[in-house]
Amino acid sequence: MEFGIIVGLALFFVGIIIGLPLCWVFLGSSAAALLLTDQPLSFMAGTAYHAIDSYVLMAIAFFIFAGNMMSVAGIADRLTRFAYAIVGRIRGGLVDVGIIATLFMSALTGSSLPCIAALIPILVPRLEKLGYARSYITAVLCSSSFLGYLIPPSVPALIYCLVAQQSVAAVFLSTVLPGLLLAGGYMLVNTLIVKNYTHPAEDAPELPQTFKETVKEIGASGWAALPALGCPAVVLVGIYGGICTPNEAGAIAVVYTAIVGVFMYRDMNAQSLWTSAQTTLVTLGMITLLLGFGTVFTRLLIREAVGQAMTDFVIGFSQNKYFVLALMNILLLVFGMFIDGIPILIIVVPLILPLVAKIDVNLIQLGAIIIVNVGLGVVTPPYAISIFVGSHLAQVRYIDLVKPMVIFLLLVGIPVLLLTTYVPTISLWLPTLVLGPKIIGAW
Repeated sequence: MEFGIIVGLALFFVGIIIGLPLCWVFLGSSAAALLLTDQPLSFMAGTAYHAIDSYVLMAIAFFIFAGNMMSVAGIADRLTRFAYAIVGRIRGGLVDVGIIATLFMSALTGSSLPCIAALIPILVPRLEKLGYARSYITAVLCSSSFLGYLIPPSVPALIYCLVAQQSVAAVFLSTVLPGLLLAGGYMLVNTLIVKNYTHPAEDAPELPQTFKETVKEIGASGWAALPALGCPAVVLVGIYGGICTPNEAGAIAVVYTAIVGVFMYRDMNAQSLWTSAQTTLVTLGMITLLLGFGTVFTRLLIREAVGQAMTDFVIGFSQNKYFVLALMNILLLVFGMFIDGIPILIIVVPLILPLVAKIDVNLIQLGAIIIVNVGLGVVTPPYAISIFVGSHLAQVRYIDLVKPMVIFLLLVGIPVLLLTTYVPTISLWLPTLVLGPKIIGAW
């Protein structure tokens, strides 16, 4: 490996350690490596342009915009009431409301932070009055937030498809079963441990007293939530029915959400719409810079055969498929402890593609494995963006969230990751069923 590439890698890791913005870390590391290897800097401009010259980036922008609008459109209130009507009587069911509401919000936002931002202010104060520890409710919502990465439409899935050149529809479907397994696992663990995080209620919950009243409440809350639930239905039917492309579906999601928030729920006004647009532009700008400069860095590493060297190094230890997948998971989980999900996708995916080609892993399954890993990184200390945001919104200490979140991670998150990694059916059955084996390939 050339000296310039070694310096570039060293600068990259030093930049991460001292906390510099990642887009500038990518840019500086690439420039240093190019200068020290006597290569033209024009490589950066052309590579960055081609990386962001993609229609998939337009779809990402639309889905982020739709997700931001949903946070202020009154949708979370309706979904919470509907979830409460379904599971309010189950032991720990009031906390399960948060998990189910997160599942619904995931299908609407395509990301993790909008789920937290919308649900914590609504649920934490209310459930605390009903006898649940404030830190525990927040921990459950933060742990569940990465369902937004798994339930389509998913922004990380779109970025994986952009980097790995895979079918958006197939990768969307590949993470559905892992997402449902995670939600079910969280609810089961909550049922087992919730008694350790309860205290006498200040205000008893008002639940329907008869079967007829329960059915009536489920029907009423479901009817109120129907416009909100219509958004993922419209998007997914449009994509999988061949009616529209993913970026057209994203545009439809924006228009649909605006109509629901302004004319049906009437909770969205011009100011909240403008705030959502501003937030979207900032987020999209960050993603664009990361994608452009990150692609420059990874393409440079690939051109200098770093990816192939990594492949030869790992294969030199063992050519066993399961061992290599285990190493890959460990690498991704360690990255996730310190780096946000989008940079991981941009850095790691191009470098490991030669490796997975050697061990014959289906690239749709690989997408599911990586997205589950990236999602776990969102909830894995020490650098877990969901914990930082959740502790701020709920006004609880970071350390108070860590213990319950680690319980959910070890009992549910890691087992689901292992199932996704070593049981291809988990990620490939649904895409094969919907799209056919020709689209997915052999598995």
